[in-house]
Amino acid sequence: MSQPSKTQVFLTNAALIVAVFVTLYPVLWVVKMALTPSQAFSMSVNPIPTEFSLANFEDLLFAQDMEGNWLFLHQFINSIAVSVATTILGVGFATTAAYSFSRFRFPGREGGMNLLLITQMFPGVVMTIPLYIILEELGLLNSLTGMALVYSTTAVPFCVWMLKGYFDTIPRELEEAAIMDGMGRFGIFTKIILPLAKPGIVVTALFSFMTAWNEFILAATFLSEPTKFTLPVALQRYVGDYSTEWGRFAAGAILVSIPVMALFFALQKHLVGGLTAGSVKG
Repeated sequence: MSQPSKTQVFLTNAALIVAVFVTLYPVLWVVKMALTPSQAFSMSVNPIPTEFSLANFEDLLFAQDMEGNWLFLHQFINSIAVSVATTILGVGFATTAAYSFSRFRFPGREGGMNLLLITQMFPGVVMTIPLYIILEELGLLNSLTGMALVYSTTAVPFCVWMLKGYFDTIPRELEEAAIMDGMGRFGIFTKIILPLAKPGIVVTALFSFMTAWNEFILAATFLSEPTKFTLPVALQRYVGDYSTEWGRFAAGAILVSIPVMALFFALQKHLVGGLTAGSVKG
């Protein structure tokens, strides 16, 4: 194959630079608003801040309620607790259920998978009223436990579908060989299937965590105390009927994004892993 000409290389690099700039422009704009002390919405197209101040971050991080509670700290811990609990419940129940749907044949198997798929066709807001009634009857309104259970109702079907498809790609011959060696079904699942499915489990867990981390509508409906808010609900409080605190909102958006980005980079070696790598390492 002939080497690309200098003109082709230049045009390709120029196109990539433009694509990167277009992608990063909204992010730079948010950073500009966060570093600008004014709360007004700037109409300038220049994404580079003309003023540098950490006042918006300080106002957000050190905000207190009437009782002296650090709101952002409480809300950050709330989001972490709810998202982690949702991920554990969703992935924990889904791994065994997905393995059963993938490997066993039993009455109602196809109907069960279709039913799980149907639940994914409806947005979460459709379930708001029945979930509100259930939480009220259980005394779980305005509680993190209630939010984790609510998010799990959507996380489990999603996780089952994701993991079932991944389990289907794992050769059955590996399990048959383990059975011939005298290994039981539980040992096969924990020592062979789960290690090989680590990339799929990590991806599923990451999506489950992000869904719970970013969800707003149900949290805004079921939570009523500022110290119980999750971060998306806390951010919405900076958007008023007559004015919006754009600087603090932008600073909050950046802080809310940092844990997800950190988690993504920490797990990226598993995200790019595949079945072959998993079987070699196992």
